[in-house]
Amino acid sequence: MKVRIGLGFDLHRLGPGSHLILGGVEVPHGKSFIAHSDGDVLCHAVVDALLGAAGLGNIGERFPDTDPKYKGMSSLTFVTEVAGLLEQNGFRIENIDSNILAERPRLLQYFPAMRKKLAAASGIPVEKISIKAKTMEGLGVIGTEEAIAAEAIALVSFE
Repeated sequence: MKVRIGLGFDLHRLGPGSHLILGGVEVPHGKSFIAHSDGDVLCHAVVDALLGAAGLGNIGERFPDTDPKYKGMSSLTFVTEVAGLLEQNGFRIENIDSNILAERPRLLQYFPAMRKKLAAASGIPVEKISIKAKTMEGLGVIGTEEAIAAEAIALVSFE
C-alpha cells in the first residue's frame, strides 16, 4: 500500500445574515458567509486536501464559482463528488484531520454532528475524521470576526 497526503485551506468573509454552515451543520451566529456556494470553509478545505492528495486539481477547477449550478449548493455535495472521483481513480481515503479558525462562535458542541456529516459525505467511518477549532486571540481578519477559515489534511492510499 502506498500513501499520499494532501493539504487544504479555505477562508470566507462574513457578512450580514444568520445562516452559517460548517461541516454541513448549521451553526447559530449573527453573520453568514459571503460565498457562491454555502461557503462551508471546512468542506472546502477537505475537498482541496483530498484533491491534492490524489493529484486531481483543486476545488476551483472542479466547482468554479463562475458556474451558476453551484450557487447556494451544499458543500457536502462537493465532498461526496470528490470522494467518488478518488475512488474512480484508485484512491481510498484513510483519514481527514482539520482545524476551523474562528473567533466566534464556539464550535465544540457541533463537532460530533460535523464529523458524522463529513463521514457520510466522504464514505469513511466517523472515527477517521478529526475536527478542532482555534481562535486567533483577536488578531487579523479572523480575530476581528471578519472571516472564518479552515485547514484540512487528508491521507489517501492506493496500490
